[in-house]
Amino acid sequence: MCGVVGIVSKEPVNQAIYDALTVMQHRGQDSAGIVTWGDDGLKQRKTNGLVRDVFRTRHMMRLTGSVGIGHVRYPTAGGARSAEAQPFYVNSPYGICLAHNGNLTNYQDLASLLTREDRRHLSTDNDSEVLLNVFAHELHIRAKGKLTPEQVFGAVEAVHERCSGGYAVVALIIGFGIVAFRDPNGIRPLVLGARETDDGTDYMVASESVALDILQFERLRDLQAGETVFIENEGVLHSSEYKGETKHTPCIFEYVYFARPDSIIDDISVYKARLRMGEELAGKIVRDFQDHDIDVVIPIPDTSRTAALQVAYHLGVKYREGFMKNRYIGRTFIMPGQAERAKSVRRKLNAIDLEFRGKNVLLVDDSIVRGTTSKQIIKLAREAGARRVYFASAAPPVRYPNVYGIDMPAASELIANGRSIEEIQELIGADRLIYQDLHGLIRSVRHNHSSIEEFDTSCFSGEYVTGDVTDSYLDELEAERNDAAKQRKRARKGKKTGAHGDGKASNVVNI
Repeated sequence: MCGVVGIVSKEPVNQAIYDALTVMQHRGQDSAGIVTWGDDGLKQRKTNGLVRDVFRTRHMMRLTGSVGIGHVRYPTAGGARSAEAQPFYVNSPYGICLAHNGNLTNYQDLASLLTREDRRHLSTDNDSEVLLNVFAHELHIRAKGKLTPEQVFGAVEAVHERCSGGYAVVALIIGFGIVAFRDPNGIRPLVLGARETDDGTDYMVASESVALDILQFERLRDLQAGETVFIENEGVLHSSEYKGETKHTPCIFEYVYFARPDSIIDDISVYKARLRMGEELAGKIVRDFQDHDIDVVIPIPDTSRTAALQVAYHLGVKYREGFMKNRYIGRTFIMPGQAERAKSVRRKLNAIDLEFRGKNVLLVDDSIVRGTTSKQIIKLAREAGARRVYFASAAPPVRYPNVYGIDMPAASELIANGRSIEEIQELIGADRLIYQDLHGLIRSVRHNHSSIEEFDTSCFSGEYVTGDVTDSYLDELEAERNDAAKQRKRARKGKKTGAHGDGKASNVVNI
């Protein structure tokens, strides 16, 4: 999962892009990058690390220009050391920088065609570089004289025809402006905003609306499935709908876990969706655990707080904060390696004994993926003196890999894969385990938003909306992206911490 942002302004954009990436840091903690364009040419800074560590004052001073894009990333393959920082760059045509959130399911076929038929060189195994080269190749075919919106839209149409998977893209075309587009299924989010100034209108695209909010951009709308917007350097906005087949199926896991609660995705409030998840979960508990003896409801901070509040309210029991969180530890879900995730739980959470001692406790979490965190937290609750520890998940069992950009590709790492609820309950050490129903989750998120008829629920249902995910593809991902494979990749990468290809382009100034 990643976060992307692009801004066209009349003012320098370096600080604005930095601020946007900071509030989207939860979407990726391994690397960050900013590219800007102005009278001084193209400037970039990108490397591994958190936003606050990647960009120092000296870097910010050199990121001149009123047009730019940014990216925060964690890799779906490999770990922090092997993360190729984005945006990526190619010289031809014009010079294009691109940042991408998502995953291409036909990456291998595309990479082969690019090198064999399009005669383009790839220096990484990153699907974002493939996507950039597909776009660059298609734009090169159409580029005649001054670049026009129609040429850009035609190139993106061809990208949609060639690429499959989930992707939200921002690209800077040197000397012309910023292009942003979303896959024909609208799996990954992308929102458009505007801000009126004395000199005209500034435009911004970002993965989450919270990035618009903190920069005082008005949220105009989410890009539709397959839609492209082209914002010229002068601030002229063009948009085009995809002429091919589209089916708007946004990723439901954004609402469960990834997105910030103060974001709005596809006109749906993440906060309100999580409130309704709590209501649905409370109903499930009442139905399945009618004679419950729960004394207190305690959330696993931070994502589950909203749902846990509603569970406590509808069950008529106390809500308490039982865990204190060290905010300087990263999100365990997106940490590379099972051992690292397990060790981080105790560094991250500390139990308040008074809230557990002698009580029957219901712990509420947003989801259970690998089960590592859940097991450790239940152990913490028992050590704090809890008499019974019940566990509830605001999402259904995660039984299948996600192939559209979320790091859960290896089915063998999913605790619910091939196991019953009772078996999972025993493995994590809970006295009782309650899962949300899938139809309850869909009802919670969709609510009265009738324009979205279906969500990507593949990690819960095993149904992949792009229609091209085969058993053999999943087997390949299992072998390539499980924790053991990631450990081997990190060992091979050794001390490589920089991004590939930073110095290739003669007209890019790396700072």
